Amino acid sequence: MSPALGLLLMRALLSQMDVPTRSAFVMAVVTPPERAAAASFTAVPRSLAAAFSPSLGGVLFAAGWLAAPLVACGMLKIGYDLALFAAFRRSQSQDEAPD
Repeated sequence: MSPALGLLLMRALLSQMDVPTRSAFVMAVVTPPERAAAASFTAVPRSLAAAFSPSLGGVLFAAGWLAAPLVACGMLKIGYDLALFAAFRRSQSQDEAPD
């Protein structure tokens, strides 16, 4: 197996690890009546960004910046994961909160 294929498989295994984590934390820190609104508030921006990113990537590829979209996406993903960790590392769910 080539190193590129191995890295691609590792990326596929790790690329969506934040989705259940984000959902679990959001559902844990909001009240049950607010859960639907909170889920849509966190899912809609990701969907909009996913819809816009191919256009931006195409523009950068056409401009000759072949590595720019890949590097930018990697940096944004790392930044997003670190921000998610920082935002929720000390939060407690309503079940864990002291009475």
